[in-house]
Amino acid sequence: MSKKTIFDKIWDRHIVYDVPDGPGVLYIDRHYIHEVTSPQAFAGIKDRGISVFRPRKTTATADHNVPTVNQHLPIDDELSREQINKLAENCREHNISFYGLDHPCNGIVHVIGPELGITQPGMTLVCGDSHTSTHGAFGSIAFGIGTSEVEMVLASQCILQTRPRKMRISIDGELQKGVTAKDMILYIISQISAGGATGYFVEFAGSAIRSLSMEARMTICNMSIEMGARGGLIAPDEVTFNYLKNRDFSPVGEEWESKVEFWKALPSDPGAEFDKELFFKAEEIDPVITYGTNPGMGTGIRGRIPLLEEIDEASRSSFKKSLDYMGFSPGDLMEGKKVDYVFLGSCTNGRIEDLRSFAALVKGKRKADDVVVWIVPGSKQVEKQAEDEGIGKVIEDAGFEMRQPGCSACLAMNDDKIPEGKYAISTSNRNFEGRQGPGARTMLASPLTAAAAAVTGKVTDPRKFL
Repeated sequence: MSKKTIFDKIWDRHIVYDVPDGPGVLYIDRHYIHEVTSPQAFAGIKDRGISVFRPRKTTATADHNVPTVNQHLPIDDELSREQINKLAENCREHNISFYGLDHPCNGIVHVIGPELGITQPGMTLVCGDSHTSTHGAFGSIAFGIGTSEVEMVLASQCILQTRPRKMRISIDGELQKGVTAKDMILYIISQISAGGATGYFVEFAGSAIRSLSMEARMTICNMSIEMGARGGLIAPDEVTFNYLKNRDFSPVGEEWESKVEFWKALPSDPGAEFDKELFFKAEEIDPVITYGTNPGMGTGIRGRIPLLEEIDEASRSSFKKSLDYMGFSPGDLMEGKKVDYVFLGSCTNGRIEDLRSFAALVKGKRKADDVVVWIVPGSKQVEKQAEDEGIGKVIEDAGFEMRQPGCSACLAMNDDKIPEGKYAISTSNRNFEGRQGPGARTMLASPLTAAAAAVTGKVTDPRKFL
């Protein structure tokens, strides 16, 4: 019997039909939708005179366009209000579960799926959102799709997909104190570039990966696409099972026992072959911060921006353009640079552990003058848990304010935009030009680094506070 990777085991179970010399017909276990990419897809199936094939396999939430203050009031922005109302209408018409702003399970799609136990090992999952790769942390094949593909899944519960190549990235060893999963993935991307995994589906492995909590694993897989990968996944283990047990939609009783047995058989077989393997040492990773306009332009927080002659000649023009946009110069040290805004949140770092680490660092300290700080929980459940644990009180005592759930300042599709020319340390996943608002300058970092900047007003190594 041939030795298989976890990716092959899941993919092969879900292939309905292999098209000769073409893509395969892949069955999708769970389809997540939100207000941005679904309206055209629903319009498409309506024009064709068909309905959603398996509505119980689809879960909807409002997240991208929602305001993060005064959610009890009508949404001011007309387009955002119209999109969310249309999603609610489509879900009612097709009998799809919808977690709107007034629902206690509302939140960012890639936060609520795992916390509700809808996302499970061995599944195939898609969403019209690139960071669907987050769900791969559970040992599943999860990836983002386009609007036409959303329509395809609504109509058939299947999608046409070409099997990607397989890469394994192993990180072994023990992380330094103050180094987080966000630093790990930013470090990897800085080493292999924002296109270093193009065409691959990545399995993350090694002792440092196995030592991570589920929420930290989600951060790793969330940003797998930022190195060009189709998606990322981590083999399920006892950490996974303990996280899923007793969740709202997790199996129970005999079904739970049966599922766990199945999940335990998913990890890649010893000796299974990958198209490419990379190895990193956890001890070599420092807190990382980006200095440019793609997630691969990162350095250790006490490091400096590369000199022009250290950059490959073919990339020097784009490197210089990126630094011009950021207002930085080759050779600059990152530590000490001024910060105007701090954003804690997003599907990358908007979970309860992220809020806990932020609160632990700022406890007993005060917000820096002239720094605007947005602390945005990833879901209503995270928001409630933060209040129940006293995190809200710690944040309030330090001079901060916690906002309401939503994608917020991750992307400029709602009211939380960084003004032109201002510098933001963001715990989100992308630092492209204009990503957080026209002319906004984004530095990606971990919740700990964000917390350090929030109390100092500048780029600061969080280890100084630990």
